[in-house]
Amino acid sequence: SFKIIMGSMLDVLKWMWYHRNYIIIVVTPLAFLPLPLCVHPDYSQEAKCGFVIILMALYWCTECMPLAVTALLPVVLFPMMGIMKAGDVSIEYLKDSNMLFVGGLLVAIAVEHWNLHKRIALRVLLLVGVRPALLMMGFMIVSAFLSMWISNTATTAMMLPIAQAVLQQLQATETQAEERDFQNAAEENLGFEMESRKIKEGIPDEKNTDTKLQQENGIESMRENRRKAMEEKYSRLTKGMSLSVCYSASIGGTATLTGTTPNLILKGQIDKLYPGNGDVINFASWFGFAFPNMVLMLVISWLWLQFMFLGFNLKKSFGCGIKSDRDKEAYAVMKEEYKKLGGMKFAEGGVLTIFILLVLLWFTREPGFIPGWATVLFNKEDSFVSDGTVAIFMSMLFFVIPSQLFSGGSYGFTEAGKRIKAPPTLLNWQVVHERMPWNIILLLGGGFALAAGSEVNNQKLHIFKLTAALVVSGLSNWLGSSLAPLQKIPPFAISILLSLLVATFTECSSNTATTTLFLPILGSMATAIELHPLYVMLPCTIAASLAFMLPVATPPNAIAFSFGNLKVIDMVRAGFMLNIIGILCINLGINTWGYVMFDMGTFPQWANNTHSIP
Repeated sequence: SFKIIMGSMLDVLKWMWYHRNYIIIVVTPLAFLPLPLCVHPDYSQEAKCGFVIILMALYWCTECMPLAVTALLPVVLFPMMGIMKAGDVSIEYLKDSNMLFVGGLLVAIAVEHWNLHKRIALRVLLLVGVRPALLMMGFMIVSAFLSMWISNTATTAMMLPIAQAVLQQLQATETQAEERDFQNAAEENLGFEMESRKIKEGIPDEKNTDTKLQQENGIESMRENRRKAMEEKYSRLTKGMSLSVCYSASIGGTATLTGTTPNLILKGQIDKLYPGNGDVINFASWFGFAFPNMVLMLVISWLWLQFMFLGFNLKKSFGCGIKSDRDKEAYAVMKEEYKKLGGMKFAEGGVLTIFILLVLLWFTREPGFIPGWATVLFNKEDSFVSDGTVAIFMSMLFFVIPSQLFSGGSYGFTEAGKRIKAPPTLLNWQVVHERMPWNIILLLGGGFALAAGSEVNNQKLHIFKLTAALVVSGLSNWLGSSLAPLQKIPPFAISILLSLLVATFTECSSNTATTTLFLPILGSMATAIELHPLYVMLPCTIAASLAFMLPVATPPNAIAFSFGNLKVIDMVRAGFMLNIIGILCINLGINTWGYVMFDMGTFPQWANNTHSIP
């Protein structure tokens, strides 16, 4: 009977697990319904907003509904609960940050559509070479550079097949070299045996046969040992190369404002929570802080992965001297792949030109140390032109510039007299429609809507803008008193602890959801203890991209896990140390060049919002 009861309980638990999404969707709002219904009337609006935030946080963390669908909840719940008008909520879903995101994605789609990213990747790898350590360095540099401009997932998906092809060629050529060595050894043994037979004609044939069998067995045993050693070597190399690609894609995405979604969420939240910040986060200022940090993380990550999977035999890894046959053959594979691309087409040149112009315009719009072109031409009185304006303007050129030059005889006709059709433009809307991740735009909008709802309904709570919306009546005073001791803790310790918290949380939640949830809270906390908001918000934003330990943490990790014959423990071992390395690098940056760039030592006037409270 006990077994029957246990079996029934297991069946019930299995059923609940298989239907967990439906259970979470229904049970979560019912469980937290007392929050808006039972609190003191003075805190009813805050409690309603807190209910929405908790509900969305749990839905995002469990992914019981698609993230983008959960992000639309404020459109329904805020108006129905009297928190915000429907029109005001809807406006939040297409802010300037979303326009910047759309423009950056259009550039990435154009680069991928014309295979420009593959050309760049192969060209750099041909320059770097195929020795193990240099090859890993080359793949990491290319992956990091590409992910600065296109999505981390697209970078990983493009680079891993190239890495696999190169490693397979390396293994095949090394196997052939080993076979040649064994054949030469066998021929030498055969010649030696014939010579010895002439000398030892008096020895019986049985003894000669035994000696021959022993020699053959010894060669076979040596061959088997060498084969196993080679398989083990290339298994480690494949694991290391797969992880290096996916990790460097995540690291590279932190270097530019458009490189990954959390960066844009930070800009959006800073502009929303602190409207008078003077555009403290723009493309140039972000790049100035994040690019050196990215390079530092990339170098130390390469050293760690080199140690884990290749060892520190510098002569063997870097390969001093003449290239071996297998190196030349692997190099030939990449060269052949590059030749297949042919010469650079007009379309590729057009995309590359627009891409370079976009980056230059972003850098020079408002560099900080001198007036930028936008300040001189358009932003004399107010910030009319933003990075989003530039991104949309340049990306519109993809729909204007033709993908090939007009050619032929007389205008509009070929030499044979046939009419020439107009060439297609660099991009068409069908390609954009298929590749644009519209769900991310809704996800960004959901985060901005949450921040707007929290800001509107926290005027009564003064300095606790969003944090008070997360707690029930009477708890806000406790929270305020509990935050006060943080002023006695050194700021660098606060930054490190919060970065650790975010990096841990992002392993089991998307980095977009993590930053959307944490950044408004961190901003309120920084304001409460009069700490520069960027001192905690900036490190935690980058820490949200340090999801290195689990295959499910990010799509690049999942792709690498399927490609590299990895076990979860491999990723945990490598990723745990990289998380620590990343957090230390970020906090080193925020306390050195970042400290000077953003004047972290003073509490900025734009962060002091108490003057706006009636």
